Amino acid sequence: MIEKHIVLENIDLVTFYGVKNVHIQMIKALYPKLRIIARGNIIKVMGDEEEMCAFEDNIDKMQQHCIKYNSLNEDTILNIIKGERTKEESSDNSAIVYSVTGKPIIPRSDNQQKLVEAFNKTDMIFAIGPAGSGKTYMSIALAVRALKNKEIRKIILSRPAVEAGEKLGFLPGDMKDKIDPYLQPLYDALQDMIPAQKLTEYMEQNVIQIAPLAFMRGRTLNDAVVILDEAQNTTTQQIKMFLTRMGQGTKMIITGDMTQIDLPRNVKSGLKEATEVLKDVKGISIIQMNEKDIVRHKLVTRIVNAYAKYDRHRESSIQERPEPDTVH
Repeated sequence: MIEKHIVLENIDLVTFYGVKNVHIQMIKALYPKLRIIARGNIIKVMGDEEEMCAFEDNIDKMQQHCIKYNSLNEDTILNIIKGERTKEESSDNSAIVYSVTGKPIIPRSDNQQKLVEAFNKTDMIFAIGPAGSGKTYMSIALAVRALKNKEIRKIILSRPAVEAGEKLGFLPGDMKDKIDPYLQPLYDALQDMIPAQKLTEYMEQNVIQIAPLAFMRGRTLNDAVVILDEAQNTTTQQIKMFLTRMGQGTKMIITGDMTQIDLPRNVKSGLKEATEVLKDVKGISIIQMNEKDIVRHKLVTRIVNAYAKYDRHRESSIQERPEPDTVH
């Protein structure tokens, strides 16, 4: 009789063991010749060497299934032990990642697909489009996939806090407390894709980091996916500083909506200038999204179109307005 210890890594233990440990109890029943003791993320197993090898191999497959699909159930366990394809493996494999409920997250428009393709080919992507076009959600999904596949070591999220003028020191709490309200849309997406317990662990270990724009100066970001959201609200100096933080093994995604610039009227958007300056630079992709990419409620598309029509009418009215008479 031999004894082995199997360490479970990068998975949500509740998903793996099942509610009230129903999954591990089922696994024990399927391996009656082995003595199996599960404590935390360590499974201690004793018994026949040949059966233990098969058990170890199947536990690894279950672990990989949990990492990829964020789910594990009795049918999946049986299929793995019988050496058959699981339901998820047999379905369309176009998903970027899977949500915490096991739902595949896939590109839902041509431009979202272009964003996925650009991420695979280039290291810096600008994704520009209206609210609801999926630019931020797709970016988070691509970052989570890279983390799960161990292509990177961390995810770094940043967003300009325009309302606070980037002077976050006056707000109560630590740096995370100060910037959290501005990063909430990014956290919402992360919570869709990473189980709560695992997300908390990633945050505590700085695998997923918050990096307020005002605090990024001087950093070099290596082996990471770095996402700058709402970049239309950066100044020229801020976005230049951000883009030059890029280190080895890093991909950057910069998202923004040119119709929602909250900067003072006399300040040019850093995102607008950056896309003009960098449009012909090799290794940089610029994805322009539009109302056809909006995947929220159908009213969002109508609202975006109505405001676009209003802005065009207002601009034409200003241009047609006669010059005031000059007084000599």
